[in-house]
Amino acid sequence: MSRLPPRPDLSWKEDGTPVAGRVGDVYFSRHNGLEETRTVFLQGCGLPGRWKGQPSFTIGELGFGTGLNFLAAWQLWRETRLPGQWLHFVSFEGYPLDRADAARALSAWPELGDLSSKLAEAWPERAYGVQRMVQAEDGVTLTLHTGEISETLPQASMLADAWFLDGFSPAKNDGMWAETLWPLVRERCREGAVLSTFTVAGSVRRGLAAAGFEVEKRPGFGRKRERLEVRIANQQARQPDPYALRPFETRAGKVRIVGAGIAGACATRTLLDRGLEVEVIDAATGPAEAASGNPLGLVMPRLDAGDTVQARLLIDAYLAARRFYAGRPGVTETGVAQRPKDEREAERIAKILADPPLGLENLEALSGGGQLHKQALIIEPATLIPSLLEGANCRFGETIRMEGLQDETPTILATGYSITSLLDWLQVEGRLGQVESCRIEVDSPAFALAQGDYCIALGETRLWGATFEPWTGGEIAVNDAAQDANMAALERLDPYWRQMAQQAEIVSRAGVRATTPDRLPLIGRAPDPDEAMKVFDGVRHGQPLKDDAPLAGPLLIAGGFGSRGFTWGPWAGEILAGLLLSEPAPATISALQAVSPMRQILRRLKRGG
Repeated sequence: MSRLPPRPDLSWKEDGTPVAGRVGDVYFSRHNGLEETRTVFLQGCGLPGRWKGQPSFTIGELGFGTGLNFLAAWQLWRETRLPGQWLHFVSFEGYPLDRADAARALSAWPELGDLSSKLAEAWPERAYGVQRMVQAEDGVTLTLHTGEISETLPQASMLADAWFLDGFSPAKNDGMWAETLWPLVRERCREGAVLSTFTVAGSVRRGLAAAGFEVEKRPGFGRKRERLEVRIANQQARQPDPYALRPFETRAGKVRIVGAGIAGACATRTLLDRGLEVEVIDAATGPAEAASGNPLGLVMPRLDAGDTVQARLLIDAYLAARRFYAGRPGVTETGVAQRPKDEREAERIAKILADPPLGLENLEALSGGGQLHKQALIIEPATLIPSLLEGANCRFGETIRMEGLQDETPTILATGYSITSLLDWLQVEGRLGQVESCRIEVDSPAFALAQGDYCIALGETRLWGATFEPWTGGEIAVNDAAQDANMAALERLDPYWRQMAQQAEIVSRAGVRATTPDRLPLIGRAPDPDEAMKVFDGVRHGQPLKDDAPLAGPLLIAGGFGSRGFTWGPWAGEILAGLLLSEPAPATISALQAVSPMRQILRRLKRGG
């Protein structure tokens, strides 16, 4: 199986209607497709009436296709939305269209105005996983799960107010209408949710009824005499939440963030854009004075040869970072030439290129070995991070202790390694990282080289490194040994760059990065460790996880980012927004469990700790 999702084997009728060759069915009728969407799905789910007066509304959809249903919902939302309201549209697609084909298909509907071009501009990358588009000016998010529906739907963390069931014809695409899907859909419904679909196939009606839905035939559209409207017959019990993935019961209006590095800044910008009041507190005299404050940073993907939960979430986070940073000050797109540092890495890169998880617009082989990452980013933290904090109430020079966080204000701890002084049970390791930089009288286009270490060129600035040494406390200071190691690395990366650097004044900078034993970040709600050890004591003896995680009040964590803070930050911000505002998660359940702070306690218990 390829690590890239399959294309839909697209063809076009003479009138411009797109056809999926795999199932032999049209995506929509060119003559009435938009009106059918408005009748079957929007009116069928009681919209816009059902979202009036709601702070947010979530629509789930089976079958994203060209995005026509999403655009119709977005247009209606834009016309009827009140200030502060948010629409969340979550869709599932197994055979994603390319950007150009989607734009061609949607050109049939000029009445959608600028929305089609906005969607085309933000069209998701061809990759398995979860990608999110945010249109803050309209209060809209689109979250797309790409992969086989039997795999993606069980992994979706969401509760929908409405569902559009819009796979191709059940007779031609039975996988999207399988009876096993309907209990999964039902688990992802809020109380009072309404579902609608164009089909009245008996197998669909029976499957929905068996899953606990009330199914009613309604007048259809065009040549289809009937359609279905579906409602929940009775509310179901909540599933246990051992990893603390369930959102807050009460929607937050104000949030406190401790830490003004990249983790805190990304969370700040995300929550400000959602309309929340944000207070930022940092012990330093200004933003990004710790590990986030290097002259330049690099956002590039970490690609694994295997198709694991960790490999996919790394791609999700990288694509989220690219989307979040696009067009912001202090961000420059670049290519990164990555050469293997040894034979083992050469084999790994060769496996990746033989079956890549990203398309050729992102990745290609380098002559002589290695891979070129085409859409990586160079970050100027001194410019970017203050811009992300604009609009927040920032208080610098203040040290926070746990006793100062005992009120009801939701608080995000984004303090890097110093989080260990607040939550001493967390397994967080400090790594001392040193980089070198200089300015030379050669204005270079943006570019970067990577081979274990990395070097970055942007204008007259060069930066290279970085060391990653164990740190157990004490003074954070630069040292000659680290500079020698970085200079040796620069020689391996590019001898010419080293020669030029030796003729300039080199500036060293050191900082402590917080990392975890499994090298994955800590993102999510903070558990009460003592209570959690009691509640889940049976895990030591192999008992199943059947309880909710005890929580440490309204406390959340964004940390353990290691050397990839600029990559993890935007993805973490969206996860935290979902928890605080009861939004659909921008990640799979497996990914959320993999980064949940609660995982450390459960892992300790499973190992008999």
